[in-house]
Amino acid sequence: MMLPRRRFLAASAALPAVGLVSGHARAAPQSPLISDLQRRTFRFFWETTNPSNGLAPDRWPSPSTCSIAALGFALNAYPIGVENGWVSREAARARVLTTLKFLWDLPQGPQPEGVAGHKGFFYHFLDMKTGLRAMRCELSTVDTTLMLGGALFCGGWFDRDHLEEAEIRRLAEALYARVDWTFAVRQAPLVSMGWTPEHGWIKANWQGYCEGMLIYLLALGSPTHPIGDDAWSGWCATYPQYWGELWGQEHLTFPPLFGHQYSHVWVDFRGVQDAFMRSKGVDYFENSRRAVLAQKAYAAANPRGFKGYGGDVWGLTACDGPGSFALDLNGAKRRFDGYFARGVDATGQLDDGTLAPTAAAASIAFAPELVTAAIEAMKAKGGVYGDYGFIDAFNPTLDRPAPFKSGRLAGGGWVDIDYLGIDQGPILAMIENWRTGLIWRTMRKNPHLRRGLMRAGFTGGWLAET
Repeated sequence: MMLPRRRFLAASAALPAVGLVSGHARAAPQSPLISDLQRRTFRFFWETTNPSNGLAPDRWPSPSTCSIAALGFALNAYPIGVENGWVSREAARARVLTTLKFLWDLPQGPQPEGVAGHKGFFYHFLDMKTGLRAMRCELSTVDTTLMLGGALFCGGWFDRDHLEEAEIRRLAEALYARVDWTFAVRQAPLVSMGWTPEHGWIKANWQGYCEGMLIYLLALGSPTHPIGDDAWSGWCATYPQYWGELWGQEHLTFPPLFGHQYSHVWVDFRGVQDAFMRSKGVDYFENSRRAVLAQKAYAAANPRGFKGYGGDVWGLTACDGPGSFALDLNGAKRRFDGYFARGVDATGQLDDGTLAPTAAAASIAFAPELVTAAIEAMKAKGGVYGDYGFIDAFNPTLDRPAPFKSGRLAGGGWVDIDYLGIDQGPILAMIENWRTGLIWRTMRKNPHLRRGLMRAGFTGGWLAET
């Protein structure tokens, strides 16, 4: 059974940061390389998505199913493309409308086959042509949430008095309103990670700091099937055991950087705080900035002696890898992994020398100077930058023939052959949020997100504005 992707559990005008503590990132002038990276990453979504139904692939060029989470990032991409002049509003509008209509019309139900989802939730992976459940995967609460984030963003951005834009707004609201969040609450007040017709509910629940924040905010803000008032306190109950100092940074820890990025794609956490963050005198934006600094410090120290670490080359998150095998390299036995949630923790065991450009690039809003330098350094390595920007991962330590699951040797080490939608998406979105605040500004107007934040106990900052 495939688990949902919580892969670790067991400006043109500069947008100034508004923070509660010093050190919040401030956007620097955008370099030509950042512009090129953003444009290429946009093209990934525009050119690999199925134009007949809007479904986005999990990965490319390897054959794959649609990832419902990657589809959410694809929906984000289309307004960004319009704002930057890469695609017309008419073309983007048609693509978004095709996508939302297709999702809305897909059959739902409890049966194991012939459906795309149940109770408003979608299966993690869908067939790229039919849109029906693929690979006996799970009904995924987090991946559905990421899709809804993209849909609601489009619903907010397409705001003109135009029949097709009105239909986009209607469908985005309908898809969100159809989700029965209470169905996923099996051990109140927590939301389950997922469900399958064959095995029922996944035992694990969403609890503790990670990318799951957006699940609870949308579930609390639902106009039709909201979860209970105690849900956010239940989600935060384990926070104290994960607050501490790691590589010189005191913060709420989570080893892979995607957990510090995903919810920030849609939610502007600058200056707004829940009860826990108020008690620490920071906000979630500052917390993510510190996580980025900790990863940079870890790479500079390079305690496990991996090749290529340090300087401006860093970034651990969930990503592809060369495969599961061990090799003796220069007198040391090295263990490698395939797709895995790599990250920085006290043990150092979540690191096999594989670096993911998305870990650094999607952190640009948190630490723009550090990230810009990292992007430049990684591109200079050779073999990792292509038509659609950065490939998913590379491993300089693995510099000789080995039983690769996928990938090739290039630029002095192992390099992936695929781009992954869920790693491309945060790069594109967070560059735009850093540059112009586009997604943040749009989503701050969404009444459901505001309601979810306020029910979770967030106060201050833009939430105090009328």
